[in-house]
Amino acid sequence: MNDVAGESWDPRTWVADWQPGGGGQAPAATRLPWPSGDRRMPMAFGAAAAVLVIGALAAHFSRSDTPADATAAAPEAAAPATPQGPPQIKRTLVLSGVGDLAEALQASGLTTAEAEAAAAAARPSLAPEGEIRAILTLEKTDAGTRLVRLDASNPDSSGVAVAPVAPGVFTASRVAAQLTAKIIVRRGTMDADSFYSSAVAAGVIDSLIPVFARALAFDFDFQREVRAGDAFEAAFSQPIDSAGNPVGAPTLLYAALSTATKSAAVYRFAVDGGAPEWFDGSGRSIVRALMRTPVDGARVSSKFGFRIHPVLGFAKLHRGTDFAAPTGTPIYASGNGVVTWSGMKGANGNLVILRHDNGWQTYYLHQNRILPQVTVGARVGQGQQIGEVGTTGRSTGPHLHYEVHVDNAPVDPLSIRTEGGRVLSGEALIAFGKERDRIDVSRAGAS
Repeated sequence: MNDVAGESWDPRTWVADWQPGGGGQAPAATRLPWPSGDRRMPMAFGAAAAVLVIGALAAHFSRSDTPADATAAAPEAAAPATPQGPPQIKRTLVLSGVGDLAEALQASGLTTAEAEAAAAAARPSLAPEGEIRAILTLEKTDAGTRLVRLDASNPDSSGVAVAPVAPGVFTASRVAAQLTAKIIVRRGTMDADSFYSSAVAAGVIDSLIPVFARALAFDFDFQREVRAGDAFEAAFSQPIDSAGNPVGAPTLLYAALSTATKSAAVYRFAVDGGAPEWFDGSGRSIVRALMRTPVDGARVSSKFGFRIHPVLGFAKLHRGTDFAAPTGTPIYASGNGVVTWSGMKGANGNLVILRHDNGWQTYYLHQNRILPQVTVGARVGQGQQIGEVGTTGRSTGPHLHYEVHVDNAPVDPLSIRTEGGRVLSGEALIAFGKERDRIDVSRAGAS
């Protein structure tokens, strides 16, 4: 390539000529036409100029007051390593009682002294009876196993947290029960066997079945009026812990039964903090002077009226109703009253006679056993157990002979009608309505 006379190709002179405000112009060489076959030279020179300008600016801004011997950045100091403790192990145990806790701790690796000390710290907060759930947090060290924490809980989810404060010394903190109530609804139909088997098949907890029967005992004779295919419904409240596990006994809140001829539904409600009672949907108490049947799960083996006596062999007025049931089946007082007879009486066997508030009397014959508190002069409440079914006296098998006397004359227990119960009003009725609606919302949600 030919040079142009008088022009410099040194890029430094270009920078000088191009100073701002100097009025200089780029050398003429930059404005010369290049051979059409090679346009790489001006691009190269332009790039070189840019590099020089950028380098100068970078050098200017990189100056600082830092001493020369400190311009190199010191390597970042390494963070101190976090000491790692011994590995921890968690173990969950279900014990039959609090008495097994020390032995379980010892079996998990604690010394006998430490196990007994930790168990002693936990014991005051744990129930003396019932299962105990224990969660152990342990450390394995060169010296052996160390208890880091013990969480022990009762069946109601209350419990205690135990932690060491010194070798062989433990502190305990009580843990309150964390329980909520869940309403559970179960529906079913009667089978051909019994209400008990029907209810169990529908998912009703067995402990609630006698309560269900007694709640509807004023409206139904379960031995005579209930048939296969009849529909029933139960709603009960079940306490649960924070994990959703059932804790403790459930409480029946609602019971309903529909047969071919009638239906009834009752709600559990306590008036002004008193004892819970059963009311229909309008707030009328279901309590009558007498229950229809004083024994659960029995069948009517002989009705009121004339019959051929099974032992004597001749026609004789049967003054009551016989309910056949296994020996030991509970017998309940059919109404509030005072005991006027309690004990053995010839062919009647073990007999209890109650005089009720309206002057009526009820007789309970052939009992296997009369409860100790049922003595002459004692007052009993409706639905209170007074004895057990048996076959004492003149009897061909275990059953309850039950009589009702009105104006000192026997009447058919299954035919009498008694007055209706009280009706809630005012604030009590409003409170009942809220509880009824709460139960009904849960029932509707279970549809």
